[in-house]
Amino acid sequence: MTKLYAFDFDGTLTTRDTLLEFIRYACGTPRFLLGFLIHSPLLVLMKLRLYPNGRTKERIFSWFFKGMKQDTFDGLCRRFAADSRHLLRPDTTAVLEQAKASGAEILIVSASIDNWVQPFFPSVTVLGTQIEVANGLLTGRFLTPNCYGQEKVRRILALHPDRSAYHLTAYGDSRGDRELLAFADEAHQI
Repeated sequence: MTKLYAFDFDGTLTTRDTLLEFIRYACGTPRFLLGFLIHSPLLVLMKLRLYPNGRTKERIFSWFFKGMKQDTFDGLCRRFAADSRHLLRPDTTAVLEQAKASGAEILIVSASIDNWVQPFFPSVTVLGTQIEVANGLLTGRFLTPNCYGQEKVRRILALHPDRSAYHLTAYGDSRGDRELLAFADEAHQI
């Protein structure tokens, strides 16, 4: 039976939310603060569960990155990963590396944009939120649903539909990981 490990990224493999860290890194603190001030009513509605998490995230992402060249964005993502190794949690990163060394298949299943997650772990499969690009420019929209909650399970099943063919060990830390942890044969809440 195949051994499959699925890790959440933000808060599980990292010490904090990388969306916020990436926006600040890519756009600078003044623009970061302005963008979140403008979107604060939307963030309050999201926290009250009156507006969808994924839609909120997409609108914020669009405000900061719509119209940026994909090459520029991908370069920022690679530099962010190189400059932000300090965000990685040594304990869960060590578990990931040990599982990989044992021959297990590793997945990072994250609501974060896979463009900046992948450079942290280039030899691992990342199932993240994917962005839409048209004519080499970011449209500001997501190509896939926000990889949160039940979407994490859907992504794993799309890649590995025969649930009886693998033993799944999952690591997560938040409400967005509940379904993933419940779906796993072995679950670790961080």
